[in-house]
Amino acid sequence: MKARAHVYVSGRVQGVFFRDSLRRLARNLDVTGWARNLHDGRVETTLEGEKANVEKAVEFCRRGPPGAYVLGVEIKWEEWRGDFTEFQIIW
Repeated sequence: MKARAHVYVSGRVQGVFFRDSLRRLARNLDVTGWARNLHDGRVETTLEGEKANVEKAVEFCRRGPPGAYVLGVEIKWEEWRGDFTEFQIIW
């Protein structure tokens, strides 16, 4: 079963390699999508793939890489659309 999640992560999530760590994990899980920093200090990401793998990527968002301190995670589950061919960091 395929799934899509749109996620906002708040806390100390910029300047700690959050997006790059998520990109490496997503590629290992065969999850596609993107991640970007927001001006308010949050990270925003869209994740698509097999539901179990998207759930693993969302779980990563709940804790982040070493050095991150996640205060909140907002998740909106959506219908899978197949919009992406890989996971990218966007600016």
